[in-house]
Amino acid sequence: MTLFPANAPILRAAEMRAAEAAAFASGVSQDALMERAGTAVAQQVQRIAFGRPILVLAGPGNNGGDAFVTARLLAQWGNDVTVATLAGKLDGAAARMRSAWTGSVTSFDDATPRPILVDGLFGTGVTRSLDPALGRRFAALSRNAFVVAIDLPSGVDSDAGQCFTGAGRADLTVALGALKPAHATGPDAERMGHVVLADLAIALPADVRTIRRPGIDPPARTAHKFSRGLIAVLGGAMPGAARLAARAALSAGAGYVVLTGDAAGQGGPDALVRRDDLDALLGDERLAALLIGPGLGRDDRAHSLLDRALAADVPLVIDGDAISLLAQTGPDRIAVRSAPTWLTPHEGEFVRMFADKGGNKIDRTRKAALQARATIVHKGPDTVIACPQGTAIVSTHGPSWLSTAGTGDVLAGTLAARLRPGGAAAAEQAVWLHGQAARLAGPAFVADALIDHLGQAIAECR
Repeated sequence: MTLFPANAPILRAAEMRAAEAAAFASGVSQDALMERAGTAVAQQVQRIAFGRPILVLAGPGNNGGDAFVTARLLAQWGNDVTVATLAGKLDGAAARMRSAWTGSVTSFDDATPRPILVDGLFGTGVTRSLDPALGRRFAALSRNAFVVAIDLPSGVDSDAGQCFTGAGRADLTVALGALKPAHATGPDAERMGHVVLADLAIALPADVRTIRRPGIDPPARTAHKFSRGLIAVLGGAMPGAARLAARAALSAGAGYVVLTGDAAGQGGPDALVRRDDLDALLGDERLAALLIGPGLGRDDRAHSLLDRALAADVPLVIDGDAISLLAQTGPDRIAVRSAPTWLTPHEGEFVRMFADKGGNKIDRTRKAALQARATIVHKGPDTVIACPQGTAIVSTHGPSWLSTAGTGDVLAGTLAARLRPGGAAAAEQAVWLHGQAARLAGPAFVADALIDHLGQAIAECR
């Protein structure tokens, strides 16, 4: 799994083309941009070549132009380089880069495998599956090679909207200018190998970006338990999940955590307050956030608790069973709330809650956030945080060991705890702390162990 650079932009293919067009309009030449791209790729190949022969595959588009720059520089640096090209006429900057290459050139069909393969066949413009014969030939050349992909492995949909047959794979992918959705989300992310981001020094929009380690200040000298946040966790049919969430809230920075329901009298640290006077609790003006869903169940009592939580004029985190219950009526019940709302669905819960509108996970989550007028933390190996203002953050920070029962409850409690001190950054803080706690816990942990590492994760953010 790649840990992407912090705060790196993620752009769809059309957005990247628009950014490049704006750079050209501002005076940057296409030749200069292609030289920057090829230089970045060549530097990465030089790091791993160790004198081994290199085969550079150059396609008929701008990706092929980048490939010719890469080949020229690698040859100048003393490497044994051969270029194999696909049929097709290069024009513009790509043609000029082709004419600057003075080394050997062969056709794609006549190329012989070499230990290092640079894939510059197709970049962000792919809209359909590779020709089957081309795909088989490409796979044969790649089979025993260390493959470096220019921007994307050939045949991958840059926008991660669909998976094309015959797409390539890489051991190292050099993303040019910005990450693309396919680098971070969707099944083709497995094809990327290690991803390196090459800065092309052009202005880029930042509506979608990667997660960054948050800055978390200690409480103010005058802080007290209520100023740090009174959090209420509404327990239900499965008390263990609610206790996990409440314990996580305590360890993630909340000043005072109340657990209600059947879980109130069972287990947990002594600092956890047990109460069942829900009317008084919901009317407490010191209440910073309400969390419902972990272990809630789907019985009549669960429906009643959810109704009361939605009606409360207080920041609300909705997780687990509460999302499944809401899916029966749709997101409109959230959209009409006056207080801010956060939802933390996994993929199954997300699909039940929101009608499939197509697109990649980033696009779907952003649309859902706008529809529900809520911040959505769409969990998974590629967690997407989308705000109703249209921005999104993507995290691949969490290790795959998080795929065990209870870790979502810990995330929900962590998020509830960060709402008061974290403000608009609360969801990003929670997701980062959750992933870092998992790394600190090591492999094969149980969800309870995450809670014990949240404090250390917070300490790394100071």
